[in-house]
Amino acid sequence: MTRATRVFIVQNPSGLHARPAARFVEQARRFESAVNVGRGETTANGKSLVSLLKLGISSGARLTLSAEGADAQAAVDALIGLLVELDAETETH
Repeated sequence: MTRATRVFIVQNPSGLHARPAARFVEQARRFESAVNVGRGETTANGKSLVSLLKLGISSGARLTLSAEGADAQAAVDALIGLLVELDAETETH
């Protein structure tokens, strides 16, 4: 089984609130791999909106994204890309 991990620092001034978190979960569910998001000592299921929101991800938070499964690398790459896109959207509004 393949495992992939990357770190991301949230730049969005609003953090990862409900709307962007829902987009993250929607993207994560497209992959077969298990997806986890870590913040500090706490880890959440990246395919669960409630679990993700419980992390209380604010601007400047250091997240560790990890995936395990056949498409783990593709999942992590896509989710990092989405987080970068969400940060960029905030800067333009």
